[in-house]
Amino acid sequence: MSLLKVNDLTLGYDGKVIVKGLGFCVNEGDFLSIIGENGTGKTTLVKGLLGLIPKISGEIEFGEGISQSHIGYLGQKNQISKDFPASVYEIVMSGFLNSNRFGLFYTKEQKKEAQLLMDRVGITSIRNSSFSQLSGGQQQRVLLCRALCATKKLILLDEPATGLDPIATAEFYTLLQKLNSEGVTVIMVSHDVTGAIKMSSNILYLGKDATFYGTTHQYLHSNVGKSLLLEGCPCDSCKHNAKGGFKNA
Repeated sequence: MSLLKVNDLTLGYDGKVIVKGLGFCVNEGDFLSIIGENGTGKTTLVKGLLGLIPKISGEIEFGEGISQSHIGYLGQKNQISKDFPASVYEIVMSGFLNSNRFGLFYTKEQKKEAQLLMDRVGITSIRNSSFSQLSGGQQQRVLLCRALCATKKLILLDEPATGLDPIATAEFYTLLQKLNSEGVTVIMVSHDVTGAIKMSSNILYLGKDATFYGTTHQYLHSNVGKSLLLEGCPCDSCKHNAKGGFKNA
């Protein structure tokens, strides 16, 4: 089932076009990584998907039960103050605010769900800790848990591994793969092309001279991705069969 369809989408700021004529689809269970060169509109696309900037043209269509307010979002690490004065539990619970009818009052069901999610991402033991005192990897787990409180289907992550050491990055990626295998659809913007390739079912590449959308296998065998095949195709023995394509690639 399709959760998100983008058709001929153009985005920009103050009359300047950043992303033009973009089209792709995200189905339930996908792991889509958005990669590409700096300055080609990856973060602009994230803002467009979240409704933070208006479309210049084109369409963003959501599947049944999904809207912009139902996307669990984890922004870039530098968007959260290291000294944010709140506990892990308070940060996690804030993920319910967009769907709360009663402001800051949480229901018993939400509290129970938050506890289950904290168990799921492995942060129950630090639920009473100050967010500002956590390591970078722990903070990202907390923010991921908050994102999961906002959605049951789709999470959107913008450079989630930035600033993490290699061990924390590997642990975070393993957690994302686990959540995806359990049914959470993932869209992730990343500069870590190697890591993205290993995890993703689909790739959206934004470049200055080429744009690609398709399966991981198709990306690796396209003109824009074939340089990564020097050590062989790592995409599950070339078993990706979904349709995809590229233009100017």
